[in-house]
Amino acid sequence: MIDIHYFASLREALKCDSERLDWRAPQAAAVLLEQLRARGEPWSSAMGVGQRVMVAINQEIASPDSVVTDGDEVAFFPPVTGG
Repeated sequence: MIDIHYFASLREALKCDSERLDWRAPQAAAVLLEQLRARGEPWSSAMGVGQRVMVAINQEIASPDSVVTDGDEVAFFPPVTGG
């Protein structure tokens, strides 16, 4: 199982702040993102291709190629800008 957290505008669009997902084999974060998008709306538009979505694994910024393994905590959030 992995714990997934959604932050900021993603949480609002998905009407969900977290969930647990069965995740047995180590796979890239991009694979997880594709599985979430495949759920259809609102997932496909909130996290769709062309939408900038950042990922963190176990509270460390990660890339789409980073591997998610059983027991990990994964967070998705929009890019943050300052000014």
